[in-house]
Amino acid sequence: MSIRIITDTSCDLPTEILNQYQIDMIPLRVTFENGETYLDRLELSPEIFVQKMAASRLLPKTAAPDPSTFIEHFEKGLREAGEVLFVSLSSGLSSTYEIAQLAKNLLGNTKVRVFDTLSASLGTGIMAVRAAQMAAKGFSMDEIIKGLTSTLKTKKTIFTLNTLENVVKGGRLKKIEGLAGDLLHIKPIFLGNNENGKPELFEKVRGRSKAIKRMVEMLGELAESGWGNRIVGITHVHCIADAQHLAQLIAERYNPDTIWINDMSATIGTYAGEGGLMVNI
Repeated sequence: MSIRIITDTSCDLPTEILNQYQIDMIPLRVTFENGETYLDRLELSPEIFVQKMAASRLLPKTAAPDPSTFIEHFEKGLREAGEVLFVSLSSGLSSTYEIAQLAKNLLGNTKVRVFDTLSASLGTGIMAVRAAQMAAKGFSMDEIIKGLTSTLKTKKTIFTLNTLENVVKGGRLKKIEGLAGDLLHIKPIFLGNNENGKPELFEKVRGRSKAIKRMVEMLGELAESGWGNRIVGITHVHCIADAQHLAQLIAERYNPDTIWINDMSATIGTYAGEGGLMVNI
């Protein structure tokens, strides 16, 4: 019996990787202030998303798929493979995991499992690929879950913001503080928390160049094992040159086996804002 791996559109996996590993993807919804609602990635490309976000006074609102959407994808996966593993966006950032669990319970099929990556963007995407790789090698569902749980202990997420505008719009920072931070060119660096799945402010540096260099240094400080078998996932919001520069610095310093660069989808890009830059290992 084979296992179909499913994830959500926050995973930010390149289309060719999704196709290569036959990973299904369930879209989250994005609603703008004028009431227009889109299915992330399916109806809203990262490029159009950035344009619409820039023109909006308020942050777009993101919403998890409803239970019926999950059940539809789960049933399709069961027909095609016999077992289904949904690799979810962090429960600390979204209700996606909770609703997926609800859908699993409503479906009442023990061949469906749901895994909380406690991560986002390519942090989730890399774990979905790892699950697909194990499934292709014939690992059982329990063995895959055990492998992903082990990965949780060593995965790292680091990201920086280029502007504090979206943090202000989202109500997490006072407007005057945001203006002061931008004027002083303060660039916060956040670190993912593998216990609650929520990012935490780790450090503040002055200037974009210093922030990128500091992210590279942090990877070396935080990585607990070698780089030979690591997938490095870099995602960005409309700043491909910075993402490529970050990738070059990581390649020169650590020589990882694989580096992926992709646009950040609307689900995570809403909160990162234009210039948001994230690296997952």
